[in-house]
Amino acid sequence: MHLGFWTWVRGQFFTQKPVVKTDLTGKTVIVLGANTGLGFEATKHFAKMKPERLILACRSQSRGQAAVDKLKAATGYTKAELWIVDLADFESVKQFATKFDRDGGRLDILVENAAIGTFKYAPTKEGWESSLQVNSLSTSLVALLLLPAMIKTAQQHSTVPRLVVVSSEVHYWVKIEKRVYENPDMLKTLGSAEYCTDKAMRTRYQLTKLLNVFFVRALNARLTPSTPLIVNTVNPGLCDSELRREISGIQAVLASLVVSVLAFTAEEGSRQLVWAAVAEQNQPEKLRGEFISACKVTEVADFVLSPEGVKAENQLWDELVDILGKLDPRVTENVEKYLSTI
Repeated sequence: MHLGFWTWVRGQFFTQKPVVKTDLTGKTVIVLGANTGLGFEATKHFAKMKPERLILACRSQSRGQAAVDKLKAATGYTKAELWIVDLADFESVKQFATKFDRDGGRLDILVENAAIGTFKYAPTKEGWESSLQVNSLSTSLVALLLLPAMIKTAQQHSTVPRLVVVSSEVHYWVKIEKRVYENPDMLKTLGSAEYCTDKAMRTRYQLTKLLNVFFVRALNARLTPSTPLIVNTVNPGLCDSELRREISGIQAVLASLVVSVLAFTAEEGSRQLVWAAVAEQNQPEKLRGEFISACKVTEVADFVLSPEGVKAENQLWDELVDILGKLDPRVTENVEKYLSTI
């Protein structure tokens, strides 16, 4: 599928459907990036469905606690839990997963919403470009470390958990260069200081969202059809949120202008996240491995479906598992135990 600019603009004027609802009694929901924007609005919707546990996974203790307090005031829900995780720090992600292994119990819905957008190269302490690590590598690491909990939940409670990765329609507007996808170290190349020129950074956010699409498709392809786990990725559309907080200067001014004219509210965008997480209760298989936009399954970008895209997807998966497996052996163990090979 190709998404033209004016088609995208028209889509921003569509009226959003009401939020879909279901009964989450007894279930556990985790939302990454839950203290603000889309993540916080999604937690408000989930809270009204009365889950047994609702975990707000946030980077900041103070902002996270403020979100928990706001959630209680807005919904009356009293079971929200604040768990700290910094996706710019792999050790923090590992500690988060270890805590869940120890204290989490069942896991029915994991919404991976946390992301940053920036035009400037800034490496993390592990040496990766920051938005690549936060939006792609750590997002994938959380998913792979919590995979056993979701499968165990399915087996013990006869339910079908869901892993929702928040991507974007901007993945239609970027490709991985031939010189990169022909390189055996694609991710290392994309995360290097040498590659992250000013030009490359102008489309960095789009690239990370493309990588999210590839990750979901690759993970789903390696889950056997009988595995009771639905993995999908969702596009909330352009929304007025704090995603632009990393942008400054003329880019910030232009982004604010576009947002003021075209953006959905964060609450409207959050309905897409909730739809991906709880819709189609009677036929969840319809959402397996899919890209969701405007509350329906939508075809991904032509590049993703092309022979070059398929090659890049498989190559990215292999490199990702190798990188994350060296960070935490549990990744390798989980991949070998729960996933098939292609």
